[in-house]
Amino acid sequence: MAVFQLTVPQDAISSGDPAAATTFIADRGFGRQSSHRVLTANFGDGYEQRVLDGINTKEETFNVAFNNRTASSINLLAAYFDVQAGKNFTFTVTDNAGDTGIKVVCESYNIAYTREGIHSLTTTFRRVYE
Repeated sequence: MAVFQLTVPQDAISSGDPAAATTFIADRGFGRQSSHRVLTANFGDGYEQRVLDGINTKEETFNVAFNNRTASSINLLAAYFDVQAGKNFTFTVTDNAGDTGIKVVCESYNIAYTREGIHSLTTTFRRVYE
């Protein structure tokens, strides 16, 4: 079974929250976009040369949603993303190598206040190599 999740470590937020490590599993409909940085030299007549640009040329983004969760869960996620602003954290994905922890950053997120006590959070994680 595929796994797409992140864990907020115990005491990750300055207020001492959460009291224990909390795992959040992304909703179905999870999206992953991949591309490679390639340098191309065009010489005319359709002739071109291509070479990968750098060591880690694969660029990936992950569109993630945590829908219809309790307000406290969404607030905990938002607080964690605020604390991690500019820092990476581990996001676990299932790929051809099994469950792999990759480093990602969360540069922005959106919260929808669905109804009283129930909220949704959507975001895009960008993979980083550090």
